[in-house]
Formats: sequence, structure tokens, C-alpha cells
Amino acid sequence: MERSPGDGSSPSPSPADQPSAPSDPPDQSPTDHTKPDLSSENQPTGPGAAGEALAVLTSFGRRLLVLVPVYLAGAMGLSVGFVLFGLALYLGWRRVRDEKERSLRVARLLLDDEERLTAKTLYMSHRELPAWVSFPDVEKAEWLNKIVAQVWPFLGQYMEKLLAETVAPAVRGSNPHLQTFTFTRVELGEKPLRILGVKVHPGQTKEQILLDLNISYVGDVQIDVEVKKYFCKAGVKGMQLHGVLRVILEPLIGDIPIVGAVSMFFIRRPTLDINWTGMTNLLDIPGLSSLSDTMIMDSIAAILVLPNRLLVPLVPDLHDVAQLRSPLPRGIIRIHLQAARGLSSKDKYVKGLIEGKSDPYALVRVGTQTFCSRVIDEELNPQWGETYEVMVHEVPGQEIEVEVFDKDPDKDDFLGRMKLDVGKVLQAGVLDDWFPLQGGQGQVHLRLEWLSLLPDAEKLEQVLQWNRGVSSRPEPPSAAILVVYLDRAQDLPLKKGNKEPNPMVQLSVQDVTQESKAVYSTNSPVWEEAFRFFLQDPQSQELDVQVKDDSRALTLGALTLPLARLLTASELTLDQWFQLNSSGPNSRLYMKLVMRILYLDSSEVSFPAVPGTPNAWDLNSESPEKGSSVDAPPRPCHTTPDSHFGTESVLRIHVLEAQDLIAKDRFLGGLVKGKSDPYVKLKLAGRSFRSRVVREDLNPRWNEVFEVIVTSIPGQELEVEVFDKDLDKDDFLGRCKVSLTTVLNSGFLDEWLTLEDVPSGRLHLRLERLTPRPTAAELEEVLQVNSLIQTQKSAELAAALLSVYLERAEDLPLRKGTKLPSPYAVITVGDTSHKTKTVSQTSAPIWDESASFLIRKPNTESLELQVRGEGTGTLGSLSLPVSELLGADRLCLDRWFTLNNGQGQLLLRAQLGILVSQHSGVEAHSHSHSYSSSSLSEEPELWGGLPHITSSAPELRQRLTHGDSPLEAPAGPLGQVKLTVWYYSEERKLVSIVHSCRALRQNGRDPPDPYVSLLLLPDKNRGTKKKTSQKKRTLNPEFNERFEWELPLDEALRRKLDVSVKSNSSFMSRERELLGKVHLDLAEIDLSHGAAQWYDLMDDKDKGSS
Repeated sequence: MERSPGDGSSPSPSPADQPSAPSDPPDQSPTDHTKPDLSSENQPTGPGAAGEALAVLTSFGRRLLVLVPVYLAGAMGLSVGFVLFGLALYLGWRRVRDEKERSLRVARLLLDDEERLTAKTLYMSHRELPAWVSFPDVEKAEWLNKIVAQVWPFLGQYMEKLLAETVAPAVRGSNPHLQTFTFTRVELGEKPLRILGVKVHPGQTKEQILLDLNISYVGDVQIDVEVKKYFCKAGVKGMQLHGVLRVILEPLIGDIPIVGAVSMFFIRRPTLDINWTGMTNLLDIPGLSSLSDTMIMDSIAAILVLPNRLLVPLVPDLHDVAQLRSPLPRGIIRIHLQAARGLSSKDKYVKGLIEGKSDPYALVRVGTQTFCSRVIDEELNPQWGETYEVMVHEVPGQEIEVEVFDKDPDKDDFLGRMKLDVGKVLQAGVLDDWFPLQGGQGQVHLRLEWLSLLPDAEKLEQVLQWNRGVSSRPEPPSAAILVVYLDRAQDLPLKKGNKEPNPMVQLSVQDVTQESKAVYSTNSPVWEEAFRFFLQDPQSQELDVQVKDDSRALTLGALTLPLARLLTASELTLDQWFQLNSSGPNSRLYMKLVMRILYLDSSEVSFPAVPGTPNAWDLNSESPEKGSSVDAPPRPCHTTPDSHFGTESVLRIHVLEAQDLIAKDRFLGGLVKGKSDPYVKLKLAGRSFRSRVVREDLNPRWNEVFEVIVTSIPGQELEVEVFDKDLDKDDFLGRCKVSLTTVLNSGFLDEWLTLEDVPSGRLHLRLERLTPRPTAAELEEVLQVNSLIQTQKSAELAAALLSVYLERAEDLPLRKGTKLPSPYAVITVGDTSHKTKTVSQTSAPIWDESASFLIRKPNTESLELQVRGEGTGTLGSLSLPVSELLGADRLCLDRWFTLNNGQGQLLLRAQLGILVSQHSGVEAHSHSHSYSSSSLSEEPELWGGLPHITSSAPELRQRLTHGDSPLEAPAGPLGQVKLTVWYYSEERKLVSIVHSCRALRQNGRDPPDPYVSLLLLPDKNRGTKKKTSQKKRTLNPEFNERFEWELPLDEALRRKLDVSVKSNSSFMSRERELLGKVHLDLAEIDLSHGAAQWYDLMDDKDKGSS
């Protein structure tokens, strides 16, 4: 029987043999595409024809609308350039839009036909791969994809509920303009997420499982939102997301569900492509398209890209959730980008006829951490010599990527790329090699160092010494890292009107500031965030914490924590509540602070020696061979330091003010010009200092003093830089350099310095060289001057310089009774320490090292020295009070000292020099010593407290108000108070120092609990009232507290100072017992001298007299 061709009897190819064309819609079969509709020829015209006509008219109307902008431009008299610009913008949008739709369509077809196309490529039909085909690195997980496909509709229901009930109310509450925000459509579509492969890694410990999931999502997701108030609609229709998601199952526990928590994160940024709808169509405009995708990827990276991770606890009360959510880095890699060679030439001239060179620069990436080198002009073999430090969180997985580009005015040319797994650096410790560039020609020279994280503060000095010998730019090498786990706060103050604040936290270390998220409408927020900082010198740096409302205008509390406190904590960790300053009485912040020392094994690298310190880095040097007792030299009685010992001086740097700084702050996208928040950075002799920030001022006044020990080595410079404090990166406001030659020769420099590399600005500095004097006669005078010129913003000024020379030790104890130790010494004064080199296997080491320390309170500070053995602990210690040097000849002790344990001796020289300022601004006259020593000895109480000695004998006699000898003058019936009142013209402040009281009256059975209250009359407000701390049960309290009032000199001379000595009546009573008072008319006092003086206390109705 014959059949017609149209009845389907002819054999047709199977679907497997005839794939559909990519241009076909996915829901149309190939047979539908090839079969003609023969019956349609004879059918009459019906409603379909009307539909066709309507479609033609609609198409014509759309094309007609294109001419509307041309008509409007002509009617308004605008240039045709506006029309061309709009046309170009539309064509660019259309092109980006079409590319996204084509990419989504092709990706969906590929996923739909993946199995058939793979089988066809392998010349196989529909059958399973043979058993012998395996992929040992990445395993397929089709069973997991089937589970995800079945769960996908229910996940869509959950997402719809989550967005409608949780996200939408949060968006509506965040801004009053979004009160009508709503999700009108939430569909995850029919295309589920696919897992292309799974790779299992052996965990770092036996308590964790590491999985890498290669995920691909090409979905027909559709999410529409609407703000009804503004008739604004927007949404997403289609999305692509590809990346490698790491899943960590830890900790493994011996109870159901076996796994305590699941952590998820992308090791590298995933690729993202979004198809926008509605108003968000504008984001497909060229330029905005890449910007919008980048912003969304930044949001994803803030949650799911290393070092951030998503933690899902599976059991309640999981131990150390913060550590799981933000674990410590595995280590630090110090990347030395040295050079490149053999790069390709990309610059062409005269339309390519003349070949030039390239202007190369390098981009270094590890995860989200990116660094850009400087550009080397016209060079195919550039030398960069730059150093970067990156945190490594996952090994294996993370890669070091270096890309080299040629800098051009339009688009930079690609010169090559190299990638290296960080695991290779971990294995090698130090990797120094030339690496070939892929995708181009040439090689790049890298030196990679793996720095381990140690919880050992004893390694810090060794690391700091190493870092001084490391040449590093643009930033100095780090000695440690600080990880801050910001948990929560309690009882923060409310805003005006008793409104709940929206707290966020700013954390700063030096010039690096990081911010937490804002938590809305609560005074007990929970952040649970981690922040990481590199530290150059933890001994001197501080962590500054500011809790603010999200507007940044209202400060809810502050905290300043010296990082040296962590060095004495167990495991270099503080995990506790911290009381906030400038906040509520019960406001506090819970944080966990972890410090780790960055240590590079010394056996794998040799460090250069520092000039002037021979053998400073010779950590493996051996002690001299010991000869027989006949050949042994006699034991020395005194040290033999070199000629440079004790020649250091102290440079006092007074940062006064600046003028005409440039304004860097911009508001409203740059439309409104603000000011700047300037601060100063100083660098000298390996030390760096930083002033406070003055808010919104182009003519700031700092009045801060810094001190640094300097030598007479020629060529030294003080580097000064001014910056504008910002939330992200501080803006540069200028720099200048000061040669120390003039200061060291003349002893003083007071200049306005013009700031370089900026259009305007100048800085006022005052530099003074203080040469130590080997006499204690002027110590009391120096202490008094320092207390007067001390500013509240600066550290306490040094009164003396202590130089220590440690030559050798003898008879140190042996290890375990028989083995020789490998001793080293640690010399500490206050917060400053110096560690000597280690001398291996000897009980009589020769160190021959010196160190200098600033002494602020010679009467109370002491020199602490510990001798330790490498790996054996303390061998002995020595404590030498600095006050012993004050009674020694020329303030110097040079002899053998016995260690406290009674076994072992040290040969040590310690000498003190008093730092006398000739330009402090306190003296009415220069220092003069024309008075007789006998007169000074007769008046020790009065003249011991003076900040200067005048040369006029009549002036001396006029100051004696209680007879010839103040010690013999009896105190009044109510006792006396010792005060210093003077006017500090440099800061335009009235200064009063309450030193002490004596012979106070005792009214009851017990001595009083005195304190001193000061009131600057005639004002009686809180701004003019000051008071000292309270001393318990004493008639002779010591206060030594300083108070300041900002006012001009003429105003101060019209004021009166009311000084009252009071005592608490009882613990349960708020009443205060008046012990006596003094009423001082400042017009009758010489405020230019600042002399300490005793005043008789009088009753309330009487006047005080001196």
C-alpha cells in the first residue's frame, strides 16, 4: 500500500540524531519546525488577519515614535547632537540587552541538551559512560542535581515568603520614601541550580570536611518589585551565576547530627550576569551595566566571598561561633614584586610604522585583596621593588595572580598573567623565582615569603629587628596582625526624643579605618563581624573604637585600647566587655581581640645588617672559644663601650598649626565643597608618630609634642606628611622634609614650612635638640617645666635620657645542671624593650650592645633586665631603680651587678642625662645661676618647685611671704594647699596645677577624704568648675593634677580663682565638708612665671593669702 509523503510513514531521524537548531525556541521540536501546514492554504481569512493588521500598525507606531525626539529637539531649538547622543545611548543599551538575552538563551540550551551533546561529541548514543572512565580530581554528582531539581519549587515558595515577610518590611522601614515598596512577583523558575562537580579535600584537622562545589545557575528567575507611591516598577528576568563554592563541615561531634555547623563561601568571586526589567532596564546602558554588576558582586562578596563566609549552626549553644564565622588566617604571604623582563612592546607611533616600548605596571591579586604597582615609563625590563602583604585564609584553593599591563591613555594593553597556588608557598617557606607570563611574553620576578602566625610575644622584638633591615615600599613591613571580633553592645545612649539609635562602629588602627554594618532601632545591637588589621609596631599602636549612629553625626561611645595590653595577655587574646567612654553609665561593648606575631623562620632567610650595629642580625654567632685558665684574660672591672655610646640626644618636635590647607571633603557627589579633617604623620630614625585629627578645619591647631632619640649621623631628615582623615582612604594634603643638620648644630628651629606636591598649605613646626646633662641639680626644675608645657593631647614629656651598655655576663646557671645555655638579655624601661642577640652555648656571653630609653619620672621608674636562655626560660633578672643613678657620681653606674637569683653576674653601664629645655616658652628669662648655693639650700621648698631661676636677687626676696625660710613658716590653722597658676601663651590657656595639701584640719575621729575643687569666677557653670580625685583618710594628700581653661590673657586677668578643699561627710551622704578655701585674684599674680606656691587655707568668710 502506498502512502502520501505527508502521512508520516517515511522514516524520520530520531531526536538524538537531529538536534534542534540554536535559533529554535526551547519548547519547539525540530519536527514542528520542518512540517508545513498544508491545510492553511484553503482556509478563509478570519480573526487572524485582523491580528496581523494590528501587529503591523503597532510596529509602524513604534517606528514613528523614534521621530518624536527629533521633532521635540527642533521645536525647542536644540542641537542635533542631543538626538545623536540619545540614539547612540539607545543603540548601546539595545546591544548590551541583546547580548545578555543571547547568552542566557545559549546557556539554557546547553544545560538542556548537555547529556545529548556530550554523548554526540564522544560518538556515543544514550548510554552510561563505561565504568573505566573516571575523574579522580572532580566527581560528578548527578544524584545531587536530581535532589535539587525536586526541592527547587519548594525553595521558591520559601524565597517568596522570605522576601515578602522579612525583606520587604526591612526595606520599607529603612527609608520613608520606600513605605509602599512591595514584591509583586517572586518566581525561581523551572531551571534549578546545577552542581557540575564535587571535589573533596582532606581537612586541616580531623574535625572538619572540605568540599568544593562547582556550581552553575542559568535560571529563568523572575522577581518584580514596585514602589506604588512613585509608580516605579523594576525587576530581574533571568540570571547567570558560575563559581566554585567551598563548603566546610565542622566541627564533627559525637552526637546527632554529627556536624556542628556548615560554613559556605566562594574562594574567588563568581561570574554574574543579570537581565534587568522595568526601570532597572537603565542598568543595561553601556558603562552602567558593568557598574551595576560590580556593585551587586561587591554585596555578594561582603557575605559569601573570602574572607567573609556564611555560617549555619546545626546544634544549639555551639562553642566559639565567632571563630567559626571568621577564623584566623592560615598565614600571611609577603609578596616582593621585584621586576619583569622580556615584556612585549605595545606602543606604536606614526600609525604603527615606528615601534616603541611599553609603560608596564602590575596588578597583584589574592582573593579580594588587590594591589597596583607604580607605572615604569618606556621600559620592557621594569624594576618595581615593591612589597605587599596578603592574608591567606584557605590552603589549598587560593591563588596568587599577577597581571601585567601597558599603561595607555584610553585602554591599557594586556602583557601577560601568572598564577600560583598559595600551597606551594606554604611548602617552600620562601620562594624566589622568575615566573613565565601566560597570554603574552616575558617573565616576572617574585619573592614570596610565608609568615606564620605565632601567639608568642617574645618573638616580637626579633621580628621588629628583622623588619628594620627589610627594604619595603610603599608601606613598612608588618610585625603582627590584629583580628577584632565585634560581637555586641549594651545600653547605648538614646537619641534626642528618647529614640532608639541605629548603631554602627568605626575601628581605626593608625590611618586605617573599617566600619561595621548599621543595626537599626536598638540600643543593644548585635553585629557579629570580624575586622583585620596589619600592625607595624604593636608596642606603640592603639585601637580606636567609635560607636556612632548611622548618620555619623552622633557619637554613642568611644574606646581607645593600647595594643601593648594584648602583649601581656594570655595567648595574646582579650575576650571581654569593654566600658565605653563619653557614653551612658552602663554602656559597654563586647569584643574579642586576637593578636598574632608574623614570624619568618630565620633558618630560611638571612637579613641584612643595620649600619652601626655590628652582628645585629648574626643570630647564629658563636661565643669566643674559651682557652685554659692560664691564657684567660683578667676579669674587667668596668665596661669598655665604643666612643659613640651616650652621645645620643633627644629631638622634641612640637607640631603647632597649619594654614591654608586644601579642602578634600565633598558632599552630594561633589556638588558641595566641604573642608578637611587634617592630621600629621612624622617619620624619623625608624619611628613614626601621628597627631590627633582636627575636624573640619583648613587652619588647624594641634599643639602636640613628640620626642625621639637621635644620633649625630649626618644626612638625617624629618619626613612630615599631612592627610585628610576619611572613612576609606585618607587624602593627601602635602608633605615636607626638614634636614636635622641645622637643628643638631644650632639646637633650635622654629619655622613655617611650605607643603609640597599640593597647591597650597604650610605647617608650623618647632624643633629643639635636648642634650643630656650629667647633673641632678636641675631635675626638679625640668619636671616642673614639663608639667607646665605638657599638653593634654601629647604623651608625658621626658625628663631624662637613660643610656645602657650591656657588655657581658658570667657564671650563668646551666641547663638541667650540665648543658650550657644560649643566653640573651631583654632590657625594659616602662613600655620600651630591647632584646640583645643570642649567644649560643655559653655561660659567659659577651653581648656588647647598647640601648637608650626616655625617662619621664626618674624618681619612680626602674630599669628591668632579664637574662633568658633560648628554649630554657629565665636564667636571672636585675631591677635597677633610676633613682639610684640620681645619687651616683655624674649620674652613672659602671660595675658588676649580681642577678636576683644569686647565680650569675652582669657587667653593665647605666648613665642618666637630664634633658633641660632652653626654649620651652615658660621662662621669663633664660636659665641663670647667679644666686648663691647657700640661699638655695635655705629655700628648698620654694625653689624646688620653680620652673625657672631668675637672676635678680630682689625678685627672690619678694617671693618669700612667710619669712626667710618657708620650711620654718608654720601652716595656718586649717592647713595649706600648694598650687601653680600660670598662663600658657602658646596654647592661650590658663593652667592650674594642684600639687598637694598639708596639715589639714581633722574634725572627727577619722582623717578626712580630701579633694580640691576649683571654680573660675564669676562664672559658676560646669565648664569652669574642676576638681581633683579624692584621697582616702589623709591630712597630707598628694594630687599633682593639672587643669586648663581656654581664654585670652586679658580675660584671665579679670577672673578670680576660687580653690576649696573639701571632704565627703559619709559614704551614704551627698554632703561635703569644707576644710578650707583660697580666693585668688589673678590680676595680682604673675602669670608669666608659673611658680609653685603654698597658700594658707581660710574659712569660707575669709580671704585666702599666701
